[in-house]
Amino acid sequence: MKKLIIFALLAFAGWNYYQKNIMTPAPVVAAPQSVTTQPAQRFTCDGRQHCSQMNSRAEAEYFIRHCPNTKMDGDNDGIPCENDSRF
Repeated sequence: MKKLIIFALLAFAGWNYYQKNIMTPAPVVAAPQSVTTQPAQRFTCDGRQHCSQMNSRAEAEYFIRHCPNTKMDGDNDGIPCENDSRF
């Protein structure tokens, strides 16, 4: 009878260990991501008005927001150079 009780206790302890450590998935720890900050692009209003004079979509967006007399947003929806396939 004593052997049966010891066996039952060992089986119970083993089952608890199994449930806590084997059946429970280990937490997933994400690898640290390196944060790379790109320098802010600085544009200046220099008289350019057309999409063909822009080097990027960001530059065109800056120009229509900050510079007068631009001709890059024909439908006035705030999106410049919509038909320019370069961007």
